[in-house]
Amino acid sequence: MKRLSQLAIGTKAVIHSFEKDDIYLKLMEMGCLPGETIRVDKKAPLGDPISITVAGYNLSLRLDEADTILVEEII
Repeated sequence: MKRLSQLAIGTKAVIHSFEKDDIYLKLMEMGCLPGETIRVDKKAPLGDPISITVAGYNLSLRLDEADTILVEEII
């Protein structure tokens, strides 16, 4: 299991769970649900924020937000 913030560009993964409850509802409202497949599309030059595809749309997340999402990488 890895954190979303650790994945390389182009990597696909499945959301497993969330580490912190304070941002959990916000992420779920944006389509980041456990079992949902995501793909890392882009990273800013300094690494923050990152752009992912989830539930059919692009979403930008700060690294501290992406760090709370635990994923299983798809090989």
